[in-house]
Amino acid sequence: MPQNHEAQILDAEDRLRAAMLTSDIDALNDLLSPDLIFTNHLGQLLGKEDDLASHRSGLLRIEKLQPSQQHLRMYENVAIVSVRMQISGAYDGHPANGDFRFTRVWALSTQGAWQVIAAHATLVA
Repeated sequence: MPQNHEAQILDAEDRLRAAMLTSDIDALNDLLSPDLIFTNHLGQLLGKEDDLASHRSGLLRIEKLQPSQQHLRMYENVAIVSVRMQISGAYDGHPANGDFRFTRVWALSTQGAWQVIAAHATLVA
């Protein structure tokens, strides 16, 4: 696996974090696959449009995303990232803070861009 793919994934993770912090819909649109399957920490299944809508409407406001314990595995045109994330923010006007672990599956699109195709979040006890 080319080492530059690993660097591209780490860069994509940084861009995703920045886009989440600023609710940058254009960047999120580029980074999330149209076929995204996201299972949140409540077990709810969400898609790309659900994620974009929560940012677009202001329902979700993220003030801090502090990553730690990041692990990356590369396979051909797929990458799996596990990262622990300290989050501060609000959802629907209520505080939404906590220590979470995310698993994201990135795939290389036919256009040559890395996009998240699947993700899972869990609250760290």
